[in-house]
Parts: sequence; C-alpha cells; structure tokens
Amino acid sequence: MALILIVDDSPTEVHVFKNALERHGFKTATATDGVEGVRMAKEIQPDLIFMDIVMPNMNGYQATRALSNAPHTRTIPIVMVTSKGQETDKIWGMRQGARDYIVKPVNRDELLAKIAALG
Repeated sequence: MALILIVDDSPTEVHVFKNALERHGFKTATATDGVEGVRMAKEIQPDLIFMDIVMPNMNGYQATRALSNAPHTRTIPIVMVTSKGQETDKIWGMRQGARDYIVKPVNRDELLAKIAALG
C-alpha cells in the first residue's frame, strides 16, 4: 500500500501517524474531519484510510458509511482508530463498513501489523 489517508482532528495524533508511516515508506495525506476525509478519499483514492470517530462536522461512523456506500470508494479499506474502546463502538464501526478497529493509544508495531494484514 502506497498512500494512506489519515482522518483525525487531533494534530498530535496526525503527527504520530504520519511519522510512523512515512518512516516505513508510506505516503500520507491528512484530513481534519469526516467531510474533508470523504472529499479527499474520492479525489486521491488512497490505498487505506485510518479513520478517527470523534470529529467535528461529520463523525467517523458517518464518513465510513458514506465511503463504504459510494461506488468509487467502497473498495478502499478503512480502519477505525479511536479512543472509543467499548465493544458496541467496535461493532457499530464494523457495521458502517470498517475493515478493522484499533483503540488509541496506538503503537507503531500495531499500526504496521494492521497494514500488513490488509495488504
């Protein structure tokens, strides 16, 4: 996977993800909310999306559902990356179209393992 879209409203989280991914040869793009994430996914057609849930304007569940239902983005794998760690949150995320679910804080090895599993 060459291009990963990070959709998260936390500049700190984005920085951590970008550094970890770019050090391992991945290209990254970022969006700060679900609306921007959906727009960018349609434009750049990333190979993978890391999607936060709690964001302004459009949350990660809504953005994941929109991307999973759209013809041009439905095949892009989405991994929810969030602080919402309840089992019901995970089940709901998967029902919206996410392929996997990671609870923050995320370590680099877990992030890379998820990418490898989806690759």
